[in-house]
Amino acid sequence: MTAIGNATARPGEATTTAFKSRFLARMVIVLIGGMFLDGYVLGILGPVSGRMAEDLQLTAVSQGLIAAAALVGILFGAPLGGWAADKWGRKSIFMFDIGLFAVASGMQFFIDSPVWLIVVRLLMGLAIGAEYAVGWPLMGEFAPTHLRGRLLGAMQIAWYGGFMIAFLIGHLLSEYTEAGWHFILGTSTFVAVALFLARLGLPESPRWLWSVGRKDEARILAYKYMADDALDDVQHEDVRTGSFGMLFSKQHWRSTLFISGFFFCAVTPYFAIATFADSVLNQYGLAGGLAGGVGLSAVALAGVVLMFFLIDKVGRRVLTVPPQWVCGIVLALIGLWAGAPAIVVLILFLLFSFFNAMYTALTGVYPSEVLPTEIRGIGTGFAVAFSRIGAGIGIFLMPVSMETLGAGPTMLIAATVAFAGAGLCQWLAPETTGKTLTEAAAGYSH
Repeated sequence: MTAIGNATARPGEATTTAFKSRFLARMVIVLIGGMFLDGYVLGILGPVSGRMAEDLQLTAVSQGLIAAAALVGILFGAPLGGWAADKWGRKSIFMFDIGLFAVASGMQFFIDSPVWLIVVRLLMGLAIGAEYAVGWPLMGEFAPTHLRGRLLGAMQIAWYGGFMIAFLIGHLLSEYTEAGWHFILGTSTFVAVALFLARLGLPESPRWLWSVGRKDEARILAYKYMADDALDDVQHEDVRTGSFGMLFSKQHWRSTLFISGFFFCAVTPYFAIATFADSVLNQYGLAGGLAGGVGLSAVALAGVVLMFFLIDKVGRRVLTVPPQWVCGIVLALIGLWAGAPAIVVLILFLLFSFFNAMYTALTGVYPSEVLPTEIRGIGTGFAVAFSRIGAGIGIFLMPVSMETLGAGPTMLIAATVAFAGAGLCQWLAPETTGKTLTEAAAGYSH
């Protein structure tokens, strides 16, 4: 017998289909939990921002920095976590990031200054960034080909669900209980601790083991945990050391440009509009509060759910390119139609949330498919970091733009970003449906 971590099996000895199904279900739950936390820590901020600003006597700049701190953390945590995951494996980073998040999140119960709140949410962002860089690759590397799109998409369902649930919980606790903003922000700690415990004992990725030359260990884990036909594809992996520079090589620059630019243009307008849903809707004479914030998030969640059911049937490109053109047109209409009735503006915002969420979900699918294993972590991390530059800019500048330029010009800027993403994906978005990871990466890199 050969023991690898908690996995014990002879090379060539496959476990039952039921065992593998239970393992895959467990892996899916703990991975989508990480995405749930990312949405949660951003969504929970909106409902308590007013009380927190009053208690801490925050300036507009301080509010923007607190809102953007987690995104700045992701900016650095994603590429660092991806680099570490490609160098030392998925499993160690997988456990470290959720542990760091739990500790940092717990500190929110005790913070009483703006500076420390910024620092703590920065640490939480570092952990989430690493989670992105290891979670998506790990899901892609374990998922069966025929389920890969849906399982990667399910992680985005969790993100939108986390954002919506956090907004709801935050609003209810803030309005109907005596819970302070410290406790409301700190509720993410309970989820993080549960995920840490659930991850104990999970195995290393066989694809990563094979890519670094640890082939015997890879075979054992592939037979024990992966679909029966997965070992053949794992054995097509190249044994090669990845590097950051490979992302910009002649072979991989298109992949890097595509996943990074697509991600940037997808999340920049959404983060800005969703985070400040109350103030944006109020500018157009619409009621904000619970109905506004949760409404936009609920419609976005519906868009991701529709993508989940369609992605492995209609393909990636049809869910990526056309919805971006729709969002650009919708935002342009909001920006140009200054005297539009409130109900029309609300419908347009809901359409934007729905279609934006549909294609944004693909930002979590493509990196695992178009990048080879040796740079899958660092490439995913780089794309996530680049996207958070846009998200941070959107969140930080949205209040300033709404106040100085007005709602119309602000929406036109958002429309320009959406059109840029549509054009990029019209050019570069590949169709990877039905291909193994090896086939998808090889087909796009040459």
